[in-house]
Amino acid sequence: MPLLMAALDGDEVVHEAINRAFVRAQIGARTSLDPIIRAFLLSGSATAEHDWQSGGEVERRYFRVYLSRITLREEPVCVVALVDQTAEVRIQETLRREMAIDSLTGLPNRGGFTDALEGTITSGTSRWAVLMVDLERFSRINACLGSMAGDELLITVARRIKGALRARDTLARTGGDEFGILLAIDERDDEAQHVAKRLQAALSTPFRLSEYEIRVTCAIGIAFGDPSVTYPEDVIRHAQVAMKKSKASKKAEAYQTRALDSARAEFAMETALRRAIENGDLTLRYQPICNLASGKVESFEALARWTDEHGVQHQPTEFIRVAEESGLIVPLGRWAIDAALATFAGWDRRGDASHAIRVGVNVSPIQLQRDSMPDVVEHALAASGMSGERLKLELTESALIAEPARMARMLTALKSFGLTIAMDDFGTGFSNLASLQKLPIDVLKIDRSFITGMLGDRDKIAIVRAILSLSQALNMSTVAEGIEMHEVAQTLAGLGCTAGQGYAFAQPLDAEDAYRFLLTRNR
Repeated sequence: MPLLMAALDGDEVVHEAINRAFVRAQIGARTSLDPIIRAFLLSGSATAEHDWQSGGEVERRYFRVYLSRITLREEPVCVVALVDQTAEVRIQETLRREMAIDSLTGLPNRGGFTDALEGTITSGTSRWAVLMVDLERFSRINACLGSMAGDELLITVARRIKGALRARDTLARTGGDEFGILLAIDERDDEAQHVAKRLQAALSTPFRLSEYEIRVTCAIGIAFGDPSVTYPEDVIRHAQVAMKKSKASKKAEAYQTRALDSARAEFAMETALRRAIENGDLTLRYQPICNLASGKVESFEALARWTDEHGVQHQPTEFIRVAEESGLIVPLGRWAIDAALATFAGWDRRGDASHAIRVGVNVSPIQLQRDSMPDVVEHALAASGMSGERLKLELTESALIAEPARMARMLTALKSFGLTIAMDDFGTGFSNLASLQKLPIDVLKIDRSFITGMLGDRDKIAIVRAILSLSQALNMSTVAEGIEMHEVAQTLAGLGCTAGQGYAFAQPLDAEDAYRFLLTRNR
């Protein structure tokens, strides 16, 4: 059976190649046919790649091969058509390369880095690591100096990092201010730590931007190659988990399996906490704050407690941190103010024992930044029918001094409702007398770290005495936290402390027990 050849979009060289390759091939002898024709007979079409040599240079050309069996002059024949697709393939390859390159730095982008990492995984290479590098303060630099200065900084950072790596290591820009490194490991895993130290040293020299010298620090997370990991994104995520830990420790951190487990547990807690806030499943406990001279209750501090739907009690230190990181602290803080005022409104309807008692609610720095606290307080007071004199907001020292001018305006607006402002955990932050004097603060709460064991520690007594003298000079009252012995309460009263709270008086109580404690103490 004769074989008929036809070539489309080809030149004479292609025609000759077809004749040489197929002129003697017979349809009946399939085992001797070119693999491309055999592939067609099974699937209908195939793609061919051939290297053409011209003038000593080898050029790869790409053809699409089409075959069709027809009857010509009552004889079955096979038509072979080759379509030259070299130009199309090269355009596609160019576009693919451009899509994998970061236009600013010329480095591979997230997609290009993922491709390189996938190639390493599939190659079976056993010793390698991924480093994720995140620049700190970059957003602030970008906002203050402009995007052009930010771009210049990124380009310079990329050059410095590249200079600290070996030629066979792959550097990519995987995000706005995030870089990824695919590192070949020769012998020991601590090579990755050595590279991380070189990177930190390379970035320690200040960067010159316009007339400014900018010092940039970075967080570095490391994840090592693991035969059990088959997806590039898993390795990148592991390195990013370690990078998050590095931001807190200020040193390069290697990924540990339990770190991801912990992160997943926090996400699960976030989901459950969001559901608990929406369904009203949280409760408040009330710890009495007593006058150290008379022993009577002056106020209560409202403290959030959470038992989930499975009966598991979560510590406030755990779920408050998750709430702050996730932004749930805003609805949680609003709920706490509403619930505390509603409880005290209920007490007032039962008698006159609680009419002069205030309730203190802690306000997170995150809520101060993201929420309009005057509007929140106004709404809560209106909903409960309570006067502002019955509410005390307890704010941390670090939150109050972060933005003194803004805080002064906010606190002035809050004070217009008649409420009390307390600075919580005083003595553990970095406030100075100038900022403290400008803020309308009514109460200083002395941190429990100065109260615990103070009777046997002269330094602690000296610190407490200094805080009490400062509060008197600024016309502020004082509350000592963490009083666990009556002897400590007596000593604090002798030093001039106004009030105190702690297990020496009572632990945090539910609403009903707190009301009975109030009736007993304030007869």
